[in-house]
Amino acid sequence: MTTFSLEEVAKHNTENDLWIIYNDGVYDITKFYTEHPGGEEILLNLAGKDSTQCFDDIGHSEEAIILRETFKIGTVGAGTAAGETVSSSPSSGGTSQ
Repeated sequence: MTTFSLEEVAKHNTENDLWIIYNDGVYDITKFYTEHPGGEEILLNLAGKDSTQCFDDIGHSEEAIILRETFKIGTVGAGTAAGETVSSSPSSGGTSQ
C-alpha cells in the first residue's frame, strides 16, 4: 500500500479531489462525499485533514466503517509531520532539522 506524507494528503482538499486521514489510513472519498448521510459540508471541511476525532466523536455504524475501508488508498508515513515528505531528498539524508 502507498505511503503518503501529511503534506501530500493536504493537497487533496477540493470537491473534485477529496482525501481524508483516519488514524494512519488515507482515504480518497471524492466519489462518496456527495452521498454522505451527514452532508457534504462536513467532509469538505475535513478535506486534506485528519478526520479521526470527528469520525469517532460522531459514532458510526459498522456498515459505515466497512464502507470507509473501501476508499482506503494508503497510509500516512510514520513520523511525518506537516510540511515533511516521506521520501528524503539527497541533501537531507533522511534526518530532521
